[in-house]
Amino acid sequence: MSNMSNHNYYQSTYSNNVYARQAIEFGKTLMAKVYLWMFIALVISGLTAMYTHSSDLFFTEEEGRIILKNQGLFWFVIIAEFILVFILSAAIQRMSAIVATLMFIVYSALNGLTLSMVLMTYTTSSVVNTLFVTAGTFGAMSFLGFTTKQDLTRFGSYLFMLLIGVIIASIVNIFTRSSALEWVISFVGLAVFIGLSAYDTQKIKMMAESIPADSEQGKRFAIYGALQLYLDFINIFLYLLRLFGERK
Repeated sequence: MSNMSNHNYYQSTYSNNVYARQAIEFGKTLMAKVYLWMFIALVISGLTAMYTHSSDLFFTEEEGRIILKNQGLFWFVIIAEFILVFILSAAIQRMSAIVATLMFIVYSALNGLTLSMVLMTYTTSSVVNTLFVTAGTFGAMSFLGFTTKQDLTRFGSYLFMLLIGVIIASIVNIFTRSSALEWVISFVGLAVFIGLSAYDTQKIKMMAESIPADSEQGKRFAIYGALQLYLDFINIFLYLLRLFGERK
């Protein structure tokens, strides 16, 4: 009886160890795909922004500045992007991996058009410097989220409440045009997305450990995770640029 108990104990321990190693392997493989797709999206956005800016494909530099001054038109573009993100995030589990990937690529290109107007407003050196600072900041926080043993889930609700506050305050400031409020929004927004970089990384890593990377679900999840981290990166970049960028 004792031998049977010992056998069951060791078998259970072995199974748990195998499952743990498999989960770690799933997580590493899928996270690599998440980061790869995030990098591809950033490249697409960057190339779209640079080409649009240099070729006057959709608007000249002067027209771009007019768009930026026209808050209603500019926010229409921003809202269109948010709608696309909402559709992609909500429906991704019902889409095929191919459709989700195509929508992610379309969103990346659309965001590049918006970023091209940013390039018209700030100096090239300022944009490049901010991009490097953003990469370092995001990389450090994502690494923290990937490696820390601290449970970051309890911070998620606070970060999302702050994010809602930032969005509401931004809409209000379209009408009030308060420079002081704009600075507060920018600092709080920057802090929120820096925090979300670590929180989202840990959340995605934990979810990835239960999904085979080569499955249809894994391919969809790679796009979902890449979208979350892409948004964190882009928003850190934009808030840093708004706070410290040098305008033309």
